[in-house]
Amino acid sequence: MSVPHISRRRILLGAGAAAIGATTGLGLATSANAARPSRSRTLMTGYVEVNNHSIGNVAKYELAGGGNVFDIGLIFAANINYDGQQAYLYNNPQVQAQLDAADLHIRPAQAKGIKILLSVLGNHQGAGFANFPDRAAAEAFADQLADVVTRYGLDGIDFDDEWSNYGANGTGQPNDFSFVYLVQALRERLPDKLITLYFIGPTSERLSYGGVNAGDLLDYAWNPYYGTWGVPDVPGLGKAELAPAAIDMQATSSSTAANLASRTVAQGYGVFNTYNLGDADASAYLSVVTQNLRGKATAYTG
Repeated sequence: MSVPHISRRRILLGAGAAAIGATTGLGLATSANAARPSRSRTLMTGYVEVNNHSIGNVAKYELAGGGNVFDIGLIFAANINYDGQQAYLYNNPQVQAQLDAADLHIRPAQAKGIKILLSVLGNHQGAGFANFPDRAAAEAFADQLADVVTRYGLDGIDFDDEWSNYGANGTGQPNDFSFVYLVQALRERLPDKLITLYFIGPTSERLSYGGVNAGDLLDYAWNPYYGTWGVPDVPGLGKAELAPAAIDMQATSSSTAANLASRTVAQGYGVFNTYNLGDADASAYLSVVTQNLRGKATAYTG
């Protein structure tokens, strides 16, 4: 039996989710996506290496005349580890310190309307988002992700399938169902939170299974290659949810950043991806981006 593709927009209207679950047996969860920032403008992400910097830095920038520069801040990064039997979520001491001091690092940004997500990254141990051996294993990891989001008052989870080293420590190779099962389980547990994809690794090549698109349950996806333009191929996501442009604020030239911002607007994409926001005042660099992205300069509020 062929399975009709039901877009997330129809799911939001309450249509079709039950039909998908019935025809595929996958038990597709609906996505309310109430946590999404406003789409009235191009959104900006801000990955922060919290081993060295505070995620709170995303709240220190405003547009001239008011408004946030960053819409989504990403804590980079927790890890998916392996204990010899199963995958588990690991927060290194620096990540954990930011979570424990959420009132200092996280709440001020959220108070301004900035969404704070925990990015989860492979850790060379063989465990990844693409090689859960069965649905139960994917659901067990989703439980851990949902717990950390709930416990620390975060706004969602970002998946970054780098450095997993699939096959290490006797782990399996990537399979077709793993990530779909994981995103389904996480969406069921976090119906109103953001789930995003850093479009890289085996996970990025395994986004559909049994007639279900992971993109129907994801909120956004972005290009992971800084200083470049590349449209993530995520069935179920449209231009408004994609960031083809990506910059490293410590490595991408201002001219390249400006060109990528202009191209994002000209081609109608909804998100602009940035990485490596540090502690120093970066308003001059960001102004080059925001002038082209939103027609306003950036101010540093410290």
